[in-house]
Amino acid sequence: MPRNPKALLLSLSIVAALAACNREAAAPAADTAAPKADATPKLTLDESKLPGVNTFQVGDLDATKNVCADFNGYVNGKWLAANAIPNDRTSWGSMEVLDERSNAVQRQIAEQAAADAKATGVEKIVGDMWATGMDEAKIEAQGIKPIEGRLADVDKLTDANSIAAYLRDSAAKGEGYLFDFGPEADFKNSDMNMAYATQGGLGLPDTEYYFSPDKKKNLADYEAHIARTLELSGTPAADAAKQAKDVIAFETRLAKVSKSREQLQRDVALYYNPVALADADKVTPGFSWEDYFKAQGVELPKTFSMPMTEFHAEWNKMRSDVPVDQWKSYLRFHIIDEASPYLSDKFVQENFKFYGQDMRGQKELKPRWKRVLGSVNDGAGEALGQMYVQVAFPPESKARMEKLVQNLREALKARIENLAWMSPDTKKKALEKWAAFTPKIGYPEKWRSWEGLDTSRDSYFGNVLAANEFNYKFAMSKIGKPVDKTEWGMTPQTINAYYNPFRNEIVFPAAILQPPFFDAKADDANNYGGIGAVIGHEMIHGYDDQGSRFGPTGNMENWWTDADAKGFEKLTGMIVDQFNAYEALPGKHVNGKLTLGENIADLGGLNVAHSAMLKATEGTPDPKTDGLTRDQRFFLNFGTVWRRAFTEKELERRVATDEHAPANFRAIAAPSNMPEFAAAFSCKPTDPMVRGDGKRIVIW
Repeated sequence: MPRNPKALLLSLSIVAALAACNREAAAPAADTAAPKADATPKLTLDESKLPGVNTFQVGDLDATKNVCADFNGYVNGKWLAANAIPNDRTSWGSMEVLDERSNAVQRQIAEQAAADAKATGVEKIVGDMWATGMDEAKIEAQGIKPIEGRLADVDKLTDANSIAAYLRDSAAKGEGYLFDFGPEADFKNSDMNMAYATQGGLGLPDTEYYFSPDKKKNLADYEAHIARTLELSGTPAADAAKQAKDVIAFETRLAKVSKSREQLQRDVALYYNPVALADADKVTPGFSWEDYFKAQGVELPKTFSMPMTEFHAEWNKMRSDVPVDQWKSYLRFHIIDEASPYLSDKFVQENFKFYGQDMRGQKELKPRWKRVLGSVNDGAGEALGQMYVQVAFPPESKARMEKLVQNLREALKARIENLAWMSPDTKKKALEKWAAFTPKIGYPEKWRSWEGLDTSRDSYFGNVLAANEFNYKFAMSKIGKPVDKTEWGMTPQTINAYYNPFRNEIVFPAAILQPPFFDAKADDANNYGGIGAVIGHEMIHGYDDQGSRFGPTGNMENWWTDADAKGFEKLTGMIVDQFNAYEALPGKHVNGKLTLGENIADLGGLNVAHSAMLKATEGTPDPKTDGLTRDQRFFLNFGTVWRRAFTEKELERRVATDEHAPANFRAIAAPSNMPEFAAAFSCKPTDPMVRGDGKRIVIW
């Protein structure tokens, strides 16, 4: 259903297993030329209505804390104590402050688009989605009517064959269930897209939620949510309670044959298993993959990737040995649940109660304008982004970023050349990959075409469905075709960055190029400690435990000598141990294995950024701004980047499922491995922020 565009999430999940910074659902096509930096904007922006940015300030430093013992507390403690998590959020810090600012910019743009009765193109799409989403009275009056036809389709199911037909037909509208299906580059031929059919079908974040003793309450809350959701649709309470148990049993069976998030994060090869259609049919007897591809409007391929064959075999068995009524309960619930954010208030509130309050500790529902803005981004994010860069991305930012990226590239090259633990043969291959890096900054060179997406002022849910189906068909059109390397996987308004191993590219959307990450007017120390560390982080993803399995052209290949591979594994094992020792909550430690890729990137990225800063400032006097040395400001701004607090439930969820360690540990982990940090703050060898020679980790 619309909240989870399956083809897109599939593509992102594979990339995320390699470089888990990616989070936004945008998949543009190269079509319309992007605006030149000096283009005259037709939109306006009232900056006086925007929230401020969160910059490093000397006054934020907590002099009661020892910088060599509690670096995060020293940099961020005062600010976090004075700035509580807003009631409509589950975390608060530097990234969230920027997100609020980005949302405020987008709101002004959307309102202007909605007010233009003559709007065409992307302005019309954004305006229609915004206007219908904000028409609460019409949405309330429609109640459950927008999904009654879909529920009626489920009621018609009678047997295994009708279930198979339903799975094909619903997927063709971008509303796939049970498994995810979509395009991604071929692991062995990254210039071509192939189809991937991977596991899915679970309503909880990971497999452990169905089995782990400490997740029993989450599972019970989920069952209660299922029952209440079904009741809201008109199912009698007793029947809803029984059906909820059936849904839990259904999903638990899927979970037993599903890979965990940790497994998928630490072995991206689990996504790749090319099979012929006839061989896929042997895994799922009675379910024709030829019919499935035809239903999606995709030309029959010689092969497609069907990983997790045990999972596929199991759901196919369930077509026959699970009662049809249980299938109906499962499908009915997920149709209602995924549509709930776009329906009347009683559905919205129930959806929030479980996913917001029960699972994440969020106190209040986000205001409608933020929720509608999220829908616009989900359905037409790059259309909105095309408008965003007209008013919110100065050309000097891109020019300064290009110089920073080049300086970081040179610093990484020098560090690879000087690695003591790596042999010349592997270094040669690593440098070949380095030479092929492609940076993308700000926004795409060409914008995706939205021709064919028909929106109106008639129905919010109708617009959401139209965008969802349009995006799904666009994704299907890529299968079997050459990869368009001008595409972006994030929108310009996203506060994030990513590395794509299939294209060997690093990408920095416009919205992240603000303080504390980047300031075109700030000194080198601030920028290298902020966006410099982010640039280095994304580059190092090309050399983390999964990215390092891909070569310079984006193909999966082994370019390591056996000895170097073993040496690398030993070093990364030390990072696993370092993070396993961090206690996020009483009795709950960070999962060093789940978070390994990000932790490698943090450590290498900060080292590369520091080396680049030293080179860029070579021969220039240290300005000692605010009485702080250049190195001190470098590390202090890095700490500011990781200024972040979580609700307890959100932290619990992230420790269990997030491939990123909690921010307070990211602020201290990499600096504690750097002698430059100890020197900058005159730390003693016995201080907690100084890892001794036996524990200090240097990889890249």
